[in-house]
Amino acid sequence: MMQHQVIMSGRDDDGDGDAAVVVDTKPKTKRPPLYKVLLLNDDYTPMEFVVAVLERFFGMSHAQAFEIMLTVHKKGVAVVGVFSHEIAETKVAQVMDFARRHQHPLQCTMEKE
Repeated sequence: MMQHQVIMSGRDDDGDGDAAVVVDTKPKTKRPPLYKVLLLNDDYTPMEFVVAVLERFFGMSHAQAFEIMLTVHKKGVAVVGVFSHEIAETKVAQVMDFARRHQHPLQCTMEKE
């Protein structure tokens, strides 16, 4: 919805001092909230599988994926990306489905940033 702003001026061409200009202004839009996608460590999912997930679903290079996998392994959890709600939800579902199809208990969650 377009908003209008009226700007008054004390002078105009006919000399009566009443001039107005209507300026269209755009409404301020709020940025959508972002969500962190997290991978959680477990004792059963092979490290190579975690690297493959990071490369496949998060577009990471092998080196990036390896570093994140080590963080997950050492700290128990790592942020693997920050996305809009819909994209984060899709990534979580893709990772969980892929892990289940390969019979791994890998957990992936999301939380508001």
